Amino acid sequence: MTDDPAADSGATKELWAERTGVRTFVGRSASGAEVKIGKGPGEFSPGDLIKLAIATCNAMSADHTISRALGTRDFVETVGVSGTVHETEERFDNFQIEMVLSGTELSDDEKAQLAEKAGEAIAKYCTVGNTVHTGASYQPMLTFEGRSDTE
Repeated sequence: MTDDPAADSGATKELWAERTGVRTFVGRSASGAEVKIGKGPGEFSPGDLIKLAIATCNAMSADHTISRALGTRDFVETVGVSGTVHETEERFDNFQIEMVLSGTELSDDEKAQLAEKAGEAIAKYCTVGNTVHTGASYQPMLTFEGRSDTE
């Protein structure tokens, strides 16, 4: 048996979630990362996770461009994100992402150029944003393990 239950079940994913209670899970990765998922205190909802995924993907995709423009890899950035929920369907209509750089001393022209180049990097490299933009499909599947009634 490996440390990755998804590998033991024949799944090829490096991510899985284990149910810990009613509508609560712990998301795990083969690298050892964990995140609490649910609706309670100290837990991220699935909606929170998709918003954080797209926000941090934007920031990570623009990181090299920003550090090159600032001349340092050591800069202060905060990424805020919100999402507008569709009125009648269980989905988001859109996401608002704001990357805030602190302590930068750029001219207005340099800021405009950096914003444009960061936008280009995000459009090219942000896998999450590109996936949301193109509307990826997914296939839910329920698999049963262990003893069955026919045994």
